[in-house]
Amino acid sequence: MDGPEVPAPAKLRVTTADARLTPNDVGRATALTMAHGTMELRWFAPKQADPQTPHDRDELYIVISGTGTFMRAVESHPFDDTALPIQGEERVPFGPGDALFVAAGTVHRFENFSDDFATWIIFYGPEGGEHR
Repeated sequence: MDGPEVPAPAKLRVTTADARLTPNDVGRATALTMAHGTMELRWFAPKQADPQTPHDRDELYIVISGTGTFMRAVESHPFDDTALPIQGEERVPFGPGDALFVAAGTVHRFENFSDDFATWIIFYGPEGGEHR
């Protein structure tokens, strides 16, 4: 029977054991483990350095293991929604169970993290991020 392609339902469950065995996507430092609509759940476990550059969608990190420091640039957005240059940075310590938010287009990275560092990344929403 021909007709519109129906997307497969999102997985119900992904474990950290599953994620650790999932290879990173070609050209990316993360592995896609689940997706539905605009939501992507990715596994990120960098070694020694965090190679990230700003992303085009909002993201939420949920730290699974390890400790370190998370840096997020502080940006200013004038009334016309055009981002001004970075105006400083904020750094916070992180550990297992912590959740960290980064708006689309914001410079950020994990620093001084332990060898066992791993995190889920949830990308969601439209390109350019959701606006207040």
